[in-house]
Amino acid sequence: MSRSSHHSLREPLFSRKFLFMLIVPLIAEQFLAITIGMVDTMMVASVGEAAVGAVSIVDSISHLMVQLFASFATGGAVVASQYLGRKDQVSANESAKQLFILSLSVATLLLILCMPIRKNIISFIFGSIEADVLQNSTVYFSYILLSLPFLASYNACAALFRSMGNSKVSLIVSTLMNITNIVGNAYFIFTLKMGVAGAGLATLLSRMLAATIMIILISNKNNIIFIHKIWKFEWHWHKVKKILQIGIPTGIEGSIFHIGRLMVQSFIASFGTVALAANAISNSVASLANIPGRGINMASITIIGQSLGAKRPEMATFYGKRLLFMAYVSIALITIPLFILAPSVVQIFNLSAEATILASNIIRTAMVASTLIWPFSFTIPNFLRAAGDVKYTMVVSMFSMWVFRVGSSYVLSFYLGFGVYGVWFGMYIDWLCRGIFYIIRFSRGKWKTKKVI
Repeated sequence: MSRSSHHSLREPLFSRKFLFMLIVPLIAEQFLAITIGMVDTMMVASVGEAAVGAVSIVDSISHLMVQLFASFATGGAVVASQYLGRKDQVSANESAKQLFILSLSVATLLLILCMPIRKNIISFIFGSIEADVLQNSTVYFSYILLSLPFLASYNACAALFRSMGNSKVSLIVSTLMNITNIVGNAYFIFTLKMGVAGAGLATLLSRMLAATIMIILISNKNNIIFIHKIWKFEWHWHKVKKILQIGIPTGIEGSIFHIGRLMVQSFIASFGTVALAANAISNSVASLANIPGRGINMASITIIGQSLGAKRPEMATFYGKRLLFMAYVSIALITIPLFILAPSVVQIFNLSAEATILASNIIRTAMVASTLIWPFSFTIPNFLRAAGDVKYTMVVSMFSMWVFRVGSSYVLSFYLGFGVYGVWFGMYIDWLCRGIFYIIRFSRGKWKTKKVI
């Protein structure tokens, strides 16, 4: 091998500046989403408990729909990233348009199908709920359904900008969307006294604004990827199929994971109010720990996808290891202070003494597990997805979810009497087991031989 060809093997595909500019806005966007969610809940809480219940009920249903658009976006991002790595801009642009049309079509179909039966959907999933909660849920759900085509458009465009390595755009637009939502909430809820309809209207308007801006930006021909004549319907089944090959298994995996989580949540309800309150607060605090990890996971689709598209599998391995290391370091920077300050953090929420102790203990176990296990059980599978190895991640995730998270949570909580602790330890067992499967797969390297494009 000549020295020059040996050098090309070693030459990195991405500069440190590129990685920094891609990852930091993604982490900021994740942080923003979680904090805005908390502010949103506080504002709705002023309307009363029925409103809070209604919003949380609809959010858990819409989360499944959002999961669907996110999985299409992942599929589109993998395909577009690999074409960019191959320097095939024409195919990347064609795939971009197919992702946009697919996302918008499915969202519109969901809107048309669900709108007339929205009340029945809520009753079917949640059984007999109080009349005022059902009424509020039905009102709020109508606005969320109307916002789906705009949310799907925004998600598709944001994924395409990430594929180009430009995550700053989605950070700026999502900041604008969230500010609009909060200002809208304040005006519709506090000034016009519209209750949950106000919260729903604010969400709808903020998503309309974000989608409009994103569509204008993605139509700009100066982008690496742009959508030509976005208003003109074109359907290329072979490109759509590539997106769905990634999107469908990713969507199934995400939906099953969400359903499993809802099941485990129902275990906690049987342990009483103290356990429910402690669990809710622990979830809020624990979600902060994984923010940098989630940002790195999103960036990995672009980085690993482009490396494999450029036919540089050795670079995919190199960046995979580097991203995993970054996930460990960035998560530890959050978990160590949270572990130490857990009791002080919990006191902010004004829980009873018993619930405060319980939440502090749970948070401390979560910080240890997040530091040691979370990165290899949630960051590595994104490397595999970027390579198109989605069936493996889907099977492992579903198996581990039902056998370990649901199964061991049930045994630990009810048979061994650990109560709410059992649910959390069941989750850590699930993380550990799926993580072991992913480490083995990554190490063996079979994922690098998968063909997406």
